[in-house]
Amino acid sequence: MIKSIKGFNDILQVATDVSRPCSEWRQLEKTLVNVLDRFGFEQIRLPIVEETQLFARAIGDATDIVEKEMFSFTDKSDPPTPITLRPEGTAGAVRAVIEHNLLRGDNPKLWYMGPMFRYEQPQKGRYRQFHQLGVESFGSELPDADAELIAMTYMMWQSLGIDHELTLQINSLGEPEERRAYRQALVDYLTDKKDQLDADSQRRLSTNPLRILDSKDVNTQALLVDAPKLNEFLGEESQAHFAKVQQYLTTLGIEFDINPKLVRGLDYYNKTVFEWVTDKLGAQATVCAGGRYDGLVGQLKTLKSDSNKPAQSAPAIGFAMGLERLLLLIQAVNPFADTAACDVFVVAHPDVYEQGLKYAQSLRQNRPDLRIKTASATSLKSQMKKADKSGAQLTVILAQDEIDKQQISIKNMQTGEQAVYVDTWLFSAENFAG
Repeated sequence: MIKSIKGFNDILQVATDVSRPCSEWRQLEKTLVNVLDRFGFEQIRLPIVEETQLFARAIGDATDIVEKEMFSFTDKSDPPTPITLRPEGTAGAVRAVIEHNLLRGDNPKLWYMGPMFRYEQPQKGRYRQFHQLGVESFGSELPDADAELIAMTYMMWQSLGIDHELTLQINSLGEPEERRAYRQALVDYLTDKKDQLDADSQRRLSTNPLRILDSKDVNTQALLVDAPKLNEFLGEESQAHFAKVQQYLTTLGIEFDINPKLVRGLDYYNKTVFEWVTDKLGAQATVCAGGRYDGLVGQLKTLKSDSNKPAQSAPAIGFAMGLERLLLLIQAVNPFADTAACDVFVVAHPDVYEQGLKYAQSLRQNRPDLRIKTASATSLKSQMKKADKSGAQLTVILAQDEIDKQQISIKNMQTGEQAVYVDTWLFSAENFAG
């Protein structure tokens, strides 16, 4: 028997041990998109495959994603081109903005939703094919853009009824030169303590030392207590920017914690970074994460250009949230209400089945707010069993007697009560009051 590949899961109409049902996904997506619309952000749809160099350049060669987690292969062109299933969405969004000149005279505010791919050990809330909502705001270097995106995520949590279960953590990474100075100070501090670090941190000391700050190893964290602090290396401009972000959040009534060890795992971030975390999902604490990446547009423009001169960049900030993990949190603290697959089930005796089809179709055309289902032209008993399983509120029953008398029978599926209505407009379903 052919089965799905490990870490690539079907999302079915019913709940399984690895996924919430499609109905919950639709409710989640509808809620999130409603908030995005209220902020005036526009959808962009991106390919799931990009050139490998896009991610290596944007994310960073020394990151775990590029080193260990990407699904990469070559295509059939001559010579072959290395390509990768997208592990995250920001690099592709920036590539699209540059390729289609969307920054010309505009500050695009974009969102996308879809599957991402990372080769890591599947676990609850984390799969090799997973789904993200990503939001990217281009063109403003001012801290109000940072506050706007954080306010948007807060409104999403409010709309989902989970705002009391999430804590906002923020930090500033400063500008690249400030971070480089701090990076060197951290390496100098940890080098003679390398043997006391956990294995991952020992490797990161020469590749991505800032990631040591969020190590889960107790001994490593003990060593970091007396390590240099990033905020000690921030210049006046970076400090002022971060202070203004905090002021805006306070004005909006959004509580936050400053986490000096929050660094994010990708190379392109600068200044503000943030995460929404929860204690309701065990080790998978981060539900949403983002930050500024003011230099990424310039990096990728340079990659595109034939010139060796650095290209002019554009300020930008974004965030992403894993939808599987978000659904787990919703299920744990404020589950979606169960929804039936339909509102009205139309049952028709096989002798008058065509009349039943006609009635159902008329009902769909004239009452687009209702979900109408029918069964195949089997016995009335068999059709009624399917109507009962459907979760419909009402079942319309048609047989020869109803047709002859221009009547319909309507059964309330919650109470079991059934009534006959004289229906001179049998096939004028716009009058159906439901």
